[in-house]
Amino acid sequence: MKLPRGFLASGIRAGIRKKRPDLGLIYAPNGANAAAVFTQNRFQAAPVTLSKSALKKSGGRVKAVVVNAGCANAVTGQEGMDAAKRVRERAAEVLKCRQDEVFLASTGVIGVVLPDKKIRESIPDAFTRLAAGGVEAFSHAILTTDIGPKVAQSSFAIGGKRARIVGVAKGAGMIHPNMATMLAFVMTDAAITPAALQRAVKDAVDQSFNSISVDGDTSTNDTVLVMASGAAGNDSDADLTAFQNALNKVCRDLAWMIVRDGEGAIRVMELEVSGARSEKDARLAAHAVATSPLVKTALHGGDPNWGRILAAVGRSGARFSLKKISLTAGNITLVKNGAPAQYREKDAARVFARERVALHLNLGSGTASAVILSSDLGHDYVSVNTDYRS
Repeated sequence: MKLPRGFLASGIRAGIRKKRPDLGLIYAPNGANAAAVFTQNRFQAAPVTLSKSALKKSGGRVKAVVVNAGCANAVTGQEGMDAAKRVRERAAEVLKCRQDEVFLASTGVIGVVLPDKKIRESIPDAFTRLAAGGVEAFSHAILTTDIGPKVAQSSFAIGGKRARIVGVAKGAGMIHPNMATMLAFVMTDAAITPAALQRAVKDAVDQSFNSISVDGDTSTNDTVLVMASGAAGNDSDADLTAFQNALNKVCRDLAWMIVRDGEGAIRVMELEVSGARSEKDARLAAHAVATSPLVKTALHGGDPNWGRILAAVGRSGARFSLKKISLTAGNITLVKNGAPAQYREKDAARVFARERVALHLNLGSGTASAVILSSDLGHDYVSVNTDYRS
C-alpha cells in the first residue's frame, strides 16, 4: 500500500525495544494541515504536551511525525520533557523544518524516561528510508502488545478531484472511550483547512475510537492525528461530505482492528443500546456492559449469561423501564419486556460462540441510542500484562 500523495514514511529499530522495530517517521515534504485529539487522562505524557503546544503555535501545520514504541515517556517530570524536546530538536534539524512542525508520539511503559539518545542517533537512518510505500514499515514500528499492524484506506471525490485517505493505528490494551484510547495517524491528499479537519476528526473519533473498550483503562499517551497534504489539488472550501464519510470509515475499520486485537481476545461484542431517554443514558448503559469483567469473561467462554448484562445496566446509572427493557443476541430474543423470553439455550450459545457477537439492548424509555465495541476477557490478557515489562 502506498501513502496518499504528499506523504512518506519509514520504520526502523532504534534499540529502545529488545528485538522489534521501535521508531516510526512520517514526513510531508511540503507540509500538511493537521488536527488532533488527545487523551483526557490528567497524567499526559511529554509528547502529548509538546504536540498540543506545537499544533497551536504552528497554526495547525505539521511536516514530520516521530513515533517511538517501547517507552511512553509519561509521568517522567522535567527529565522526560527535556528528552522529548531533544528528539524534536534533532528531527527538525534533520528534516530541515521548524520545531513546531514536528509532532511527537510515544507508546510503551509509563514512568520511564525516554532514551532520547538512541532516537536522535537513529533519525537520520529513518529519514533515508522514507518512501511512499513505507506505511508497512511504519505500522510495524509503532506496535507494543499488538499481534499485528493496523492499516485502513479509502478513496473519495472532493471538489472534482480524486483523493485518498490512509490510516495507521496501534492499540490492544489500555483501551477505553475517553478520547482516542490508542495512537492513530491518518493521512489524506485532499486540501482541507485545519479548522475543518478539527471538526472532522472529532466527529470520526466519537463514532469509532470513542466507542470501543478492551479493559476500561485510558492511556496517558492517547493521540489521533489527521493530516491533509493538499496534493489532490481541490479547493479547500469544497464540500467535505465525501471526505467525512471516508474518514469515518477508516477510523471505524481501525477501531474494529484494535478491539479484535485486544490482548488475548477471541471475540468482539457489538452492543447497540436503543430506547434510551438521552444519549448519555445510552452511553452509561453501553459502557457499563462493555467494561463489566463478568460480562467480558462470559463472552470469552461463549456463555449467553444475559443476567450479567442486565445487572451491569442496573448499576450503570442509566434511566430505563424495568417493564419494557429487552435484549436480543443476533436474532435470538433473550429478554422481552423485563422478563426471560422463550428460547433454546443452544441457539443462544451458538450466537455467543461467534467471532462477532451482536447484542441489541432496548431500554424502553425513549429514542436515543449508542453503539460500542468491546472485546472479551480471558486468561491471555492476564498473561500479557503480567509479563509486559519483561
